[in-house]
Amino acid sequence: MSAHVNGADEMSIDVEPALDEKQATDDDNPIAIIDPDIDLTDESVSPKPKADDFNAMKQLIFQEDPNLEVEHEAVSTWEIVNWRKMERRTHSPVFMCGDSPWRILFFPYGNNCDCASFYLEHGFEDKPPEDWYRCVQFGLVLWNKNEPASFVHHQAHHRFTADEADWGFTRFVELRELLAVTEKRPRPLVEDDSAQVTAYVRVMKDPTGVLWHNFINYDSKKETGFVGLKNQGATCYLNSLLQSLYFTNSFRKAVYKIPTEKETVANSALTLQRLFYRLQTHDDAVPTLELTKSFGWETQDIFAQQDVQELNRILMENLENKMKGTEVENLLNKMFVGKTKTYIKCINVDYGSERIEDFWDIQLNVRGYKNLDESFKNYITVETMDGENKYFAEGHGLQDAKKGVIFESFPDVLHLHLKRFEYDLNTYAMQKVNDHYEFPEVFDAAPYLSEEADKDADWEYVLHGVLVHSGDLNAGHYYAFLRPEKDGEFFKFDDDRVTRATRREALDENFGGDYSLGGNHDGVRNQVSRQLSIKRSMNAYMLVYLRRNKVDEILVPVTEADAPEHLPKRFEEEKQAALQRKRDREEQHLYLYVRIITQTQFTAHQGFDLASWDDKDSLPEAQPIGFRFKKAKRMGELVEFIAKDQGYEPEQLRLWVMVNRQNKTVRPDQPLTDLDKTVEETQLKHNSKSHDFRLWVEVTEQSKLKDMPFNKDPSPNSPWIVVFLKQYDPWQPTLLGVTHVYMRKNDKVQEILPVICELMNWPPKTEILLFEEIKPTMIEPIKPKQSFHQAEIQDGDIICFQKTPTEKEYEILKEKRIAKDAKEFYDYLVNLTTVRFIPKNPQYGKDFMLSLSKKNVYDEVAERVGAQLSVPPTHLRFMLVNAQTGAPRQPIKRTPTLILSQMITPQYYSATPTSHNQLYYEVLDMSLAELETKKPLRFIWLPEGISKEEPAEALVPKNGTISDVIPYIKKRFNVSEQAVDRIRFFTSHAGKFHKEIPPNYGVVSFQEYTTLYCELVPEEEINCNLDVCRIIEAFHFQKEPSKTHNAGVPFKFVVKKDERFEDTKARLQARTGIKGKPFEKIKFALVKKSSFSKPIYLNDDDVLYDCVEDNEDLLGLDHVDRNGRNGWGRVGGPEIRIK
Repeated sequence: MSAHVNGADEMSIDVEPALDEKQATDDDNPIAIIDPDIDLTDESVSPKPKADDFNAMKQLIFQEDPNLEVEHEAVSTWEIVNWRKMERRTHSPVFMCGDSPWRILFFPYGNNCDCASFYLEHGFEDKPPEDWYRCVQFGLVLWNKNEPASFVHHQAHHRFTADEADWGFTRFVELRELLAVTEKRPRPLVEDDSAQVTAYVRVMKDPTGVLWHNFINYDSKKETGFVGLKNQGATCYLNSLLQSLYFTNSFRKAVYKIPTEKETVANSALTLQRLFYRLQTHDDAVPTLELTKSFGWETQDIFAQQDVQELNRILMENLENKMKGTEVENLLNKMFVGKTKTYIKCINVDYGSERIEDFWDIQLNVRGYKNLDESFKNYITVETMDGENKYFAEGHGLQDAKKGVIFESFPDVLHLHLKRFEYDLNTYAMQKVNDHYEFPEVFDAAPYLSEEADKDADWEYVLHGVLVHSGDLNAGHYYAFLRPEKDGEFFKFDDDRVTRATRREALDENFGGDYSLGGNHDGVRNQVSRQLSIKRSMNAYMLVYLRRNKVDEILVPVTEADAPEHLPKRFEEEKQAALQRKRDREEQHLYLYVRIITQTQFTAHQGFDLASWDDKDSLPEAQPIGFRFKKAKRMGELVEFIAKDQGYEPEQLRLWVMVNRQNKTVRPDQPLTDLDKTVEETQLKHNSKSHDFRLWVEVTEQSKLKDMPFNKDPSPNSPWIVVFLKQYDPWQPTLLGVTHVYMRKNDKVQEILPVICELMNWPPKTEILLFEEIKPTMIEPIKPKQSFHQAEIQDGDIICFQKTPTEKEYEILKEKRIAKDAKEFYDYLVNLTTVRFIPKNPQYGKDFMLSLSKKNVYDEVAERVGAQLSVPPTHLRFMLVNAQTGAPRQPIKRTPTLILSQMITPQYYSATPTSHNQLYYEVLDMSLAELETKKPLRFIWLPEGISKEEPAEALVPKNGTISDVIPYIKKRFNVSEQAVDRIRFFTSHAGKFHKEIPPNYGVVSFQEYTTLYCELVPEEEINCNLDVCRIIEAFHFQKEPSKTHNAGVPFKFVVKKDERFEDTKARLQARTGIKGKPFEKIKFALVKKSSFSKPIYLNDDDVLYDCVEDNEDLLGLDHVDRNGRNGWGRVGGPEIRIK
């Protein structure tokens, strides 16, 4: 088999030598194609030639491929003598083929196998020239010179490079067969210890530069000058469209002119500019994640392949909106929009109608048509309306008429979508159409224009791009062939890889249809293999043509100067930031992260310890200061750095190492006096078991530098200890740091009282309560007559003090539910949590944060929230937040003992996670007690036809009827008394009208998932005469009636006798409330009651009344579902959307 030999002792890939039929791999695979000896049992095979008939052998070895062109050819024969005495690895003499030397590499006893091994190898004595490669077809023949009919041959092809210098066959022939004699081989291959080996070599032309390339270390930018786009999962369809738009240069320039300098990367216009700029300037494949994030796409969107035509239209609409009011407004219309005329013309009378419409692209049928011309002719085919299908002409009655569509103009950039995916009415499923379908490199669009169009103008179009789909309906891959320059060559853009392409690869190979596969699977006929006919799975689905006389304008050169000025600046800033982050990572081992606290952090901190080391939500001034510092620097340098940063002299500072105590507190342990040690040595010595180096910075005034105890020996035997003081003020209430003081160990605790009075400017004999902060759950009173040593107070301990409240003050604090002393307040802090309250209806409330105790009961929480909102607490109810959707969950049931910690944590198992410390609130019109007797009824109010939906919820008695909702509707939506009788309730199912709800219908029957609508019945429906009118139900669908809009609002509509559909549409517009372009894009169809009926699309001259034959017939509105929900009736992946 074929293999690559890296060295004499390296083992090549071995495969079984016995081959019953020809084996092969795809052309893109570097593994060579191998043929065994040909079996002559097939009578159709010509007689086997002799090995010394070199011309005949060439025909046997080389299979002619019309897609490949031979550049050089050579035949060389090497006579092997003294086979048994040859070295383990040996070479033939060098021979030339073209300008490159070649030789045969031979292992007489096998390359780690029991077979003789032969390879073709380049013959350069040293390394080949830089970037040298040759694409070679070759065959090796081992034969007996005395009997040329005895031979063995194998052939292969390979791209020879400096890294892959040899290729061939490890198991060329088994050693035991070399001397064997059989009926087919009357004389052995090796006779008299000698044999002949002939090498047949063809060097093939490589027009694209990637023939038989393995694409290892392939550089698209270097080879083609272009870069590709990275595939995020299933975004190849997006990549092919983006590349097509990028190489529409005038479009790229227009995108660059959208003002985005003040926008963030959440803006899709900015991210598209950034992507285009990267494609223009970067050397590597460009990611699209930033762009799809700005579209608002999530993971499910990334892994769902979508319709390219729909994506292109939505993208164009989005950009059109962003271009409004700019210098490029309406430019996309001029570039991509053409016009069609839909007409009906009577044959026998002078009467007709016509409508001019814009188009962004043209959908052409593929099935049943051979080429582009036939599809265009089919598109503009004139239909004769006669017999039962006569046209009703106003004033002339039923008339024979001609009906059709003709083009008024074509855009400069013409997008043609080939309908490769169709709905099969036999299988009721979508299928891919792989039929053969040709499209030209140049075509004239003038024959498809109306007689009124300017046919004297140049309507010739040249092919600019071919977007290809490979695969079937359920799984496939998209890529594009594009011609970036006028009259230039094609390039293949396949996600992150860009390669040159031939015209045949861009056009002929994407026509689809049948093609023959030989036994080697490369589409080349083998004289001994059977033919296998299959359809090509890769074919064109979208074509991009440019109007020939506008090519220079469309493919106008785009330089970096055309990009917005802020783009390169932003990229440079991001590049520098990325480089800095990289340097930081690379140098991370040289640095230590230091975090310090000073008096500033201590006095701003409310909570336990001197500061909160891990609370990111604390006040900025209370958070420790963090920075990187080199491990190798001395501690003295660290002191100087901190002094300069904090505005002190170095001698004013003393650093204390913070340690994690066993009681889970972090306190200063001892001062660091050896300033000559490195920072790393100091941190290791005082191993604090934390990833950072935590320090307390003690500061003293210049005037006190010589005073005790700052300059005293801080040894364990020192009589001094440093104690931190906090004050609890119940009237704020706050618990904040004050300062630190030095006390003697053997002094009594009460001696700190005068110090506190002096610090706080209190009268000397103020009664003070003292507490020691031992740990968060242990706050104990201190006996004043104990010594500090007896009270076990040491360096870094915290004493909290407060004025002793009077009896009257105690009563006031109790009444206000305020902690009376520090111990109670510490308990409050342990359970303190910050909860975000979100209004269920943003129009009737505000979003705010409250700090509450986890022990607060439901009524206390409601009281605090009510005070914040100035509403009665009895009229509040709360709901948890769904973490996945952000929507409110079911209301929390109020009980007297329910506390906040239970409210913010589900009390039962749920697969749906909830957001941490967040609650929705709702202000009710009644108390919760009264609410328990009510049932919330959700419905959607339709104030303007179906174009506007207002979700609402009414509270009605649980045993009430639907009529109990009417007072709420009157008040909420300002419905007059005269219009009350017109209120109608109805439900929908799967996007269709389900049933009308009578006023006496019990509300208890409604389920949570029921979609209930409410509207005012139109006057024309109330007043319609059923002798000349019909009432028809209408629904929304996309392309197929089975693909209903689950979020679409169904409705009833009055159909009038003898009314042309052109007039009916005017009433439909008034009935639905849909205006402008959205209404113009709707196609109306009659849908018969059969679930799988084909929609009958309506024209302006049709009479809908006459078309309706059954009461179950429906009016269908065919348009894109922009607001689809992921319901049961959903077909396909998520909808395409761009923010």
